[in-house]
Amino acid sequence: FVYIMADVLWEDRDVRFDISLQQIQMRPGEKTVDRLDAIEDTKGNNGDRGRLIITNLRILWHSISLPRVNLSIGYNCVLNISSKIAQSKLRGTTEALFVLTKCNNTRFEFIFTNLIPGSPRLFTSVIAVHRAYETTKMYRELKLRGALIQNKTIRLLPQEQVYDKINGVWNLSSDQGNLGTFFITNVRLVWHANMNEAFNVSIPYLQMKTVKVRDSKFGLALVIESSPQSGGYVLGFRIDPPEKLTEALKEIQSLHRVYSACPIFGVEFETEEKFEPLEKLKVQYEQDDVEIETTEDQSDAFAAYFADGNKSKDRDPVYSDELGLAIEKLKDGFTLSGLWEVMPQ
Repeated sequence: FVYIMADVLWEDRDVRFDISLQQIQMRPGEKTVDRLDAIEDTKGNNGDRGRLIITNLRILWHSISLPRVNLSIGYNCVLNISSKIAQSKLRGTTEALFVLTKCNNTRFEFIFTNLIPGSPRLFTSVIAVHRAYETTKMYRELKLRGALIQNKTIRLLPQEQVYDKINGVWNLSSDQGNLGTFFITNVRLVWHANMNEAFNVSIPYLQMKTVKVRDSKFGLALVIESSPQSGGYVLGFRIDPPEKLTEALKEIQSLHRVYSACPIFGVEFETEEKFEPLEKLKVQYEQDDVEIETTEDQSDAFAAYFADGNKSKDRDPVYSDELGLAIEKLKDGFTLSGLWEVMPQ
C-alpha cells in the first residue's frame, strides 16, 4: 500500500494575489469565521470598497466592484499584526490594521481599513483567529521531541480521539532501533520510546506524503515520508508480527481517508454576530474580453505590497529621459512604465 497526498495545503502557507474563483472557495476543513463587507485594501487598492473574509486558515479580501482583484494571506506567513494610523481615500486619516507577512523570502505589508466608524471587529477578529492558529500548530505540523506524552499516555488535543494503541513498535531511526508505543488518532500518529518519553514524534495526517510497507535491514517496516514543507523526513517503524503490521497499515489508511475528506485544523473561533455563509454570496465571475500581454521584464502586480523596511532615506535623484525631469532613482529591476501598472485603477 502506498498513499500519496495529492491535494497539498497552500491556503495557510502562501500569499497570493488575484487568485481564481476556485482558489477563493473554501477547501475541505476550511471554515469562514467572520466576514466584513466594508473593508478597504488601503495599501494596494486605496479608495476601493471590498469584502474581508476571515477563515481558520487565511485572510481573504476582494473588491466588491471587481472580484477578480483579490488577496489571499495565509496565517503561517504572518509576522506581525498591529494597528496604526493610515491615510484612506474613503475615510481619511484613520486607524487601520497593518499585517506584515513573509512568503518565499519576500516581505509584504497589507493595510486594511474598516469603513464603518467605531467598529472594532476588523482588529478583534483577525488578531483572535491568528492567535488561535498560532496556538494549534500540533494539528498541522510534524513535531520531534515535543511535550507529547505524560505518564505513558498521549496528551490529547481538543477534538482528538485515540483509535488504537500499539505496544512493541520499533523506531528504526538508529542502528539498534528503539522500542516504543504507537498511538493512532483521528488527527495524527504519535510514537514515543518506552525508556524515554521525550524521544518521540508526532506526525499529522496533513503532513504525510506517502505511507507504505517496504523491506529494511530490520525486516518489513512501516515507512512514512513527510511532506517537503514539513522537512521531508522518512520515518521507519517495525511492528511484529507481520499480520499486526498489516492491520496497523489498514487502520492508518482508513483514518487518513476520513481525515482527508474533512481535515481538522484545530482553529476554533466563534463570533457573536451571525453572517451569511460564503456560498450564498457568490459573485458572477466574468472573463474579461481582452487579452493581456506580458513581458519578462514586467513588474509583478504584487509590487504594490512590498514592505520596504530597509529604506531609511530617499535614493539619489537621476534625470529621466521619459519625463524630462529629475526623479528618485528606481530600484534594480523596476521600470517607470512598470510602476504605473501596479497602481490601482
